Amino acid sequence: MLKGCKPAPTLGFLLSLFLFGQPSWSLAMQGNEDESPVTKKNSMSMTHDKADYLLTSADCGAMEVWDVASGMPMPYPMARMPMDMLMLHGNGFLDLIAEEGLDRGREAIASTSMFMADFGTTSGGGHYFNLDVMVTAELWTLCKNGYPELYQIGENQADGTPFIDAQHPHSSPLMGLTFSDTLALNDEDKSSLKLFVAPRGETTDGPIAFIHRSTGLFNPDAPLGHHIGQDVGHVTSSVIGESLKLGGLHLEASLFHGMEPSPTQVDLPLGTLDSFGFRLIQEFTPNLTAMVSYAYVNNPEPGIADAERYSASLYATLPFNDGWSFRNTLIYGGITHIDQAVFLSSILEEFLLGDSKTHLFGRVEVLQRTPNQLGIASLPDPDTGRWVTAISLGYSHQLAAWDGWELNCGAMATNDQSPPEFSAAYAGNPLTYKFFFQLGGMQMHSL
Repeated sequence: MLKGCKPAPTLGFLLSLFLFGQPSWSLAMQGNEDESPVTKKNSMSMTHDKADYLLTSADCGAMEVWDVASGMPMPYPMARMPMDMLMLHGNGFLDLIAEEGLDRGREAIASTSMFMADFGTTSGGGHYFNLDVMVTAELWTLCKNGYPELYQIGENQADGTPFIDAQHPHSSPLMGLTFSDTLALNDEDKSSLKLFVAPRGETTDGPIAFIHRSTGLFNPDAPLGHHIGQDVGHVTSSVIGESLKLGGLHLEASLFHGMEPSPTQVDLPLGTLDSFGFRLIQEFTPNLTAMVSYAYVNNPEPGIADAERYSASLYATLPFNDGWSFRNTLIYGGITHIDQAVFLSSILEEFLLGDSKTHLFGRVEVLQRTPNQLGIASLPDPDTGRWVTAISLGYSHQLAAWDGWELNCGAMATNDQSPPEFSAAYAGNPLTYKFFFQLGGMQMHSL
């Protein structure tokens, strides 16, 4: 009999349904065709004719610039083109989870969610001021010990015990609060300088976070390498930074507070700027982007004096006819001094094949876990990483769509492969099954 829990997961999903299902207002930034394009307000269209998760930088309009880190188009300030924008973006899952009958296996109903609202306005012909708010209800829609995910670790529960074989909730209700100013530098290649400050926001290290990249959009699981040099920095306390875009080259840097926010606390603490991160991004073409990053993190968790995070990632899109495309993400992440391990590595390969209604997705992860991280006793070298593998394959299909939002239904299976010394704890190579509904999408509103 599988062990499990059934919290009130529909809260987050129904909240998403309420927010996403609202009727749109002032949708398209469409001006009068008789007006001059340099004098009319909001004249350039910022709507798109295909799902926003299938867009690339080539799909940006004249008043848009591609934000690589968030994986979506953002307004670009141009002289004599004033605009006031509200952009809504969200994603919510309702999952039914069953892990094969081993001692660590669980079954659960869980709901993960993310909802973003961006309000921005131009000023002085070359500035775009933006307020970004990101919320979630995961603290109340997941089991107190997280949603089941074999080999997953990171953070502590409310009672101080670590999350093991489970993904922790994101900081609820506030995942992010960021204020930014984007200064236009060159309208021809849309070069710009973005300055930002965030009581809670993203650092400038790691790959594109899994909640933002297109290849991970339909996968309900957080990557196992989440805390191994990948996207742990996407929820960080007290961040200030910059992103300099010079054509296809992005040079990013930030200062931040190293201690990771507690996922079980409802708070917004500010801390000293004791850590830093750098990221270099190169957009070779609209369909090929690479990035590398480094971060020094002071006291990331209690008992850990410091850590260094490394990452390298590559993102490619191969468009086909009739709206189909193949998208691929390859990530390496590394981290030092976490959980008494000298160095741990993670590798992720992720793909998405589909059009606006049909989505075939997969993920292969090979990474290091120590016996102590997984709570496996009586093994030699308990703080030395062993390689584990997780292979996932899933399918989802659009059931309904309205006003930029869509409802999908899908299923996924994951095969976890253990080293021989972990086989007693994980009963060989167990399977996990997930069935899910997903609600998500994006709208842009001219105010």
